[in-house]
Amino acid sequence: MSGAGEEKGKLWGGRFTGAVDPDMEKFNASIGYDRRMYKQDIQGSKAYAKAIHKAGLLTAEEESQIQTGLDQVLTEWESGTFTLQPSDEDIHTANERRLTELIGQAGAKLHTGRSRNDQVATDTRLWLRDVIGTELRPLMRQLITTIMDRAEAELDLLMPGFTHLQPAQPVRWSHWLMSHGWFLMADLTRLSQLCERVQQCPLGSGALAGNPFSVDRHQLAAELEFRGVTPNSMHAVSDRDYIVEFLFWASLVGTHFSRLAEDLIIFSTPTFGLVRIADAYSTGSSLMPQKRNPDGLELARGKAGRFLGNCVGLMGAIKGTPSTYNKDFQEDKELLFDSVDNMIGVLRVMTGAISTLTVDSDRCKQVLSEGMLATDVAYYLVRQNIPFREAHNLSGKVVALAESKGVPMSQLTLDDFKSVSPAFGDDVTTLWSYEASVEQYRADGGTARAAVAAQIERMRTELSAGAQ
Repeated sequence: MSGAGEEKGKLWGGRFTGAVDPDMEKFNASIGYDRRMYKQDIQGSKAYAKAIHKAGLLTAEEESQIQTGLDQVLTEWESGTFTLQPSDEDIHTANERRLTELIGQAGAKLHTGRSRNDQVATDTRLWLRDVIGTELRPLMRQLITTIMDRAEAELDLLMPGFTHLQPAQPVRWSHWLMSHGWFLMADLTRLSQLCERVQQCPLGSGALAGNPFSVDRHQLAAELEFRGVTPNSMHAVSDRDYIVEFLFWASLVGTHFSRLAEDLIIFSTPTFGLVRIADAYSTGSSLMPQKRNPDGLELARGKAGRFLGNCVGLMGAIKGTPSTYNKDFQEDKELLFDSVDNMIGVLRVMTGAISTLTVDSDRCKQVLSEGMLATDVAYYLVRQNIPFREAHNLSGKVVALAESKGVPMSQLTLDDFKSVSPAFGDDVTTLWSYEASVEQYRADGGTARAAVAAQIERMRTELSAGAQ
C-alpha cells in the first residue's frame, strides 16, 4: 500500500514515501526553462520508441500508439494547449506524463532502458545543433556578408588607421572593416568545428552503465541525424564540455563584437566624427536633447561580460563534480539558453547597425594628417639603400624639423630635407599623397586597393564554399 505522502507521478517516486518539501520541489524543478526543448525531447522519444520496438520491447501496435501519441503531444505544445501539472519536474516528465494520459500503459513502456540522464544529454545536443543550424550560422553569415558588401561598395574611401588610439597610417575604410570581418570568419569556422563535437548521440547510454536490451545505438544516431554515437556511457551522461565550448565560443565572439562596437562608438563621437550611427540603433537622453547615444553598440559591447560570466559560471558549477551525472549539471541549460538568446540579439543588432551607418567621407579626409606619412619618409630612404633603422631615425629628424618650423612636412624645402640627409632628392615631393601611400601596401593582406579587393573575394569564396 502506498504511503499517504508518496510521490505519485514522479519517475523516481517508488522508493520514496515522504512528500518533498515545497521549497525543494521548486528548487529542483527545471520545467520553467527546459520546456523550450519540448520538440527535441519528443524527437528523441520517437526515435527511442522505434529502437525498443526493434529490440522486441514494444509490439508494433504499441509503437504505433506511442508515435501517434507523441505527435499529439507535439501538436499541443505548438498550439499552446499543453497544460503543465504540478508533478512535471522537467520536460521529460511532462511529455511522458501527457503521453500516458493519451494512450495508457503503452506510454509507460517508453522509458524502458532509458534514463533522464541520457535523455537530457540527447535533448540538449539536439537543441544546440538546431539553433546553430537555423539561427546562429545564418545570422553569422548574414553579418559577414554585410561587412563584405560595405567594404566592396566603399573601397576607395580612405581613413586614418590607429594604434594605441593614436593616428598611425592612412588605410582604406574597407581594410579596417574587413579586419573585423576576418575575426568573425574565424568564429564561424570555430562554430562549425564545435558542431562536429555536438553531433554525437548519447541516447542508449542509460543512467551510466549503458542499455541492457541490445538497443541499436547506431540506428538511434541515424534516426536523429547525428554523425556518430558517444563511445562511453559514463562519459556520455556526464559530458557538458560541448556546452562549455559553446559558451567559450560565445565569449570569444562577444569579445570580437565588443571591439568592433568600441571602434564604431569612438568613430561616431563628435571628436572623431567619422561615422554616424543610424537613428534605428541610437537613443536620446532624458535630460540633454542634443545627445545621440549609440546604445545598440554599447549593449553589444556589454554583452561580452555576460557571455564570459555564463562560461565561467558553468565551468565553476561542474569543476568539482564526481562521475557521472550530478544535479549540478542542471545549471547548464539556463546559461546556454541565455547565451544563445543574447547572441541572436547581438548578431541582429550588429548587422543592422553596420548596414545602416553612414561614413562621412569628407571628415575621413580631413583627419588624415601628414604625420601619418612619416613612415613613408623612412621607406623613401630605404629605397635609396639606407638601412631601415637609420632611415627611421632620419625620418624622425624630418618630423622634428617640421615641428620646429611650425609647418607640415610637405612645406619643408629640398634644402631642409638635404640638411637631414643628402639621400633626399626632388622626388621627395611625391610622398604627400595619401592615395599613393596606401597603394604601396600591395602585398597580400595589405591596404592597397587590389589587395583589399582580393581579400574581399577570398572571403566570399570561403563563405560560399560551405566549409563554414
